[in-house]
Amino acid sequence: MALTLSIETDPVALRADEEGTVRVGGTRVTLDTLISVFEGGASAEEIASKFPSLRLADVYATIGYYLRHRKEVEDYLRNREAEADRIRRDIETHLPSTELRDRLRRLQWQA
Repeated sequence: MALTLSIETDPVALRADEEGTVRVGGTRVTLDTLISVFEGGASAEEIASKFPSLRLADVYATIGYYLRHRKEVEDYLRNREAEADRIRRDIETHLPSTELRDRLRRLQWQA
C-alpha cells in the first residue's frame, strides 16, 4: 500500500498592521528587517536565532515569498524607505536644531 502525502499550500505568515507595515507572523518583526538581515547573508536559522519570537517555518516561508515576489517586495521596501526619508526631512525641517539632537546624530553615525 502506497503512502500518500497531503500537499497543501500554507498561507505566508505576513500581515499588515494598522499603519500598513508588513510584519512576520504574530510578531513585531517587520518584513523590512527580515529581508535586510537575509540580504546581509544570514541563513533562515540565523534569522530565527536572532529574533526568537519568529518561528523558523515562518522565516523560511517569508524568504520563499520574497524570492518568488522579489519585484513587489522590493517596490514595497523602496516605498517604505522613501516614506521614512520624507518623515525624517519633515521632522528635521520643523524641529529647531539643538545641541542634544546634534550630539545624538553624531553618536548615531559613530555606531
